[in-house]
Amino acid sequence: MSDSIAVSVSGLRHRYADREALCGIDFTVSTGEIFGLLGPNGGGKTTLFRLLTTLLPLRSGVATLMGVDLASQPQIVRQLIGVTFQSPSVDGKLTVAENLRHQAYLYGLSGSVVASRIDELLSRLGLTDRRHDRVDSLSGGLKRRVEVAKSLLHHPRVLLLDEPSTGLDPGARHDLWEYLTRLRREEGTTILVTTHLMEEAERCDRLGILDRGQIVALGSPDELRLSVGGDCLTIQTLAPASLSEQIASRFQITPRRLGDALRIEHEAGHELLRDIVAAFPNEITAISLAKPTLEDVFIARTGHRFWESEPS
Repeated sequence: MSDSIAVSVSGLRHRYADREALCGIDFTVSTGEIFGLLGPNGGGKTTLFRLLTTLLPLRSGVATLMGVDLASQPQIVRQLIGVTFQSPSVDGKLTVAENLRHQAYLYGLSGSVVASRIDELLSRLGLTDRRHDRVDSLSGGLKRRVEVAKSLLHHPRVLLLDEPSTGLDPGARHDLWEYLTRLRREEGTTILVTTHLMEEAERCDRLGILDRGQIVALGSPDELRLSVGGDCLTIQTLAPASLSEQIASRFQITPRRLGDALRIEHEAGHELLRDIVAAFPNEITAISLAKPTLEDVFIARTGHRFWESEPS
């Protein structure tokens, strides 16, 4: 992977009336990297995506794509990027080939160049035998492939995908990610993805985890999991406040309160589990032990679960 920077974001802020959606975002994406923005709905992913795709004006901070300033040269940025939106942008009444042809015209492509590029993308995405089918007749996975093909017609340097697996079954999701990985490997395309799916985030080279307008963690999936350290114990109890105080007093460990559950990160989790169960058998309704996941990283950095809007 090249060390050159494809996307650079510094001090990016955005406000809607009295609500600050982004609170000073900083990150870079290397050329040829698959970079994921992981976060719950309302975390700031959509606002950041709209800014990077020039749908919203950049008011505060600096962002560049392939060295081009997004605020002062949005038209050039639009020529460098391919975009697949979360909402469908294909015309269901047109055939697959007609959708691609009309998209090509928007980028000023014509003649044999268009025909050659459409043939290439249909082949790469397994759509050749569907080129004359109306998009309305396709499955959700095939429609998503048409969306991706549209965004790649003009050979973009950076591909931006907003929740690319929306509406896809597990098999279609797997096929889409196989293609994205091959696209990065064979053509060196830089790919930036927004997602709320942990399994999708695992496929990225690096992640920025977003929560309430801030990047709370940045690194590869492995690096982020290792940052939690040890094992993760989740304790279900009818009296979380009382049990938390007892555990803190007995073991000098302060559990994290998550609703009606307690969470503890510990190097020797299996030993601690044994000791807690032995010490408080009547206060515990259920207890589990697992290695850290990306959701554990989110909990460790924010103090609340992935789908909770506020810390407990």
